[in-house]
Amino acid sequence: MHYNKLGPTGLFVSELCLGTMTFGGGEGMWQKIGKVQQEDASALLRQAVDAGINFVDTANVYAEGLSETITGQAIRDLGLARDEVVLATKALGPMGEGINQRGAGRGHLLHAIDASLERLGMDYVDLYQIHGVDPETPVEETLRALDTIVTSGRARYVGVSNWAAWQIARALGLAERLGITAPISLQAYYSLAGRGLEREIAPMLKAEGLGLMVWSPLAGGFLSGKYTRDGEAEGRRAEFDFPPIDKDRGFDAVDAMRAIAGAHGCTVAQVALAWLLAKPVVTSVIVGAKTPEQLGDNLKAVDVKLTQADMETLDAVSALAPEYPGWMIERQATYRSGGRAGDAPKRD
Repeated sequence: MHYNKLGPTGLFVSELCLGTMTFGGGEGMWQKIGKVQQEDASALLRQAVDAGINFVDTANVYAEGLSETITGQAIRDLGLARDEVVLATKALGPMGEGINQRGAGRGHLLHAIDASLERLGMDYVDLYQIHGVDPETPVEETLRALDTIVTSGRARYVGVSNWAAWQIARALGLAERLGITAPISLQAYYSLAGRGLEREIAPMLKAEGLGLMVWSPLAGGFLSGKYTRDGEAEGRRAEFDFPPIDKDRGFDAVDAMRAIAGAHGCTVAQVALAWLLAKPVVTSVIVGAKTPEQLGDNLKAVDVKLTQADMETLDAVSALAPEYPGWMIERQATYRSGGRAGDAPKRD
């Protein structure tokens, strides 16, 4: 297991992060995603920690708060010291019927962090994330609330999830101008079946030095290897077809992954995870599981070392169609790079 710095901080996190969205069950879609209860959740955390994982991610909306409760209890069950675990949680989604029991407004966030800490049974979280965009709340209000949470000691760092590149860049600029706490990371969807992040978000993360936590690295199970063009196997996507993907292009990628998996003696899922782990912009890949077997398979991805030829094959088969302004930026970059985009200018 490798450990990477989380954005512009001195905090190191494991390259795989244990996701807890499968913990708890509950109603609606949470039943479909997973209903791992306390004893099994504690065993999964033990398995993850034994493999070198020190990073755990949850959210207040997961199983309507039950995931946080189970996660906190699992850490205590294992007798882990608080500073052995880098714990992240998130807030934004509805936590009640009231109009103000959701969103990224100051009132809700200050209440939500206290409620999360109570469920977790902890005094602070290492990373507190805004789970998405709240179009009704000024970003300045959200940033000031996050700054209050950090200065009060209830969180060490703050981040965002599912924000556009321009929104993150604006938030960074505002935080700098106001002299308050700025986001240090993004949690976002990224996979061989969904590379949209590469258009604007990945270059922004690289330029600003932010960390990237990847959710749904197997595209909701699509890249697990159990789905074929002839018919989909039983699994989460049969009931909860998310995140949306171009399935034709996705199956092209899976075909290439099967061949690479055969050459490396590993599983298709491990190839999907290894491809992400090889991407410099990725800090940590979030893996969730319902069973020890699923988690064990994911953990082995850190031992899969794809060759340059493997990466080129997977990059080519899953490549995004050119989009403006990307294709124009690449074309005009040649003006300053001696004829090839990305080359350094020639000097006499």
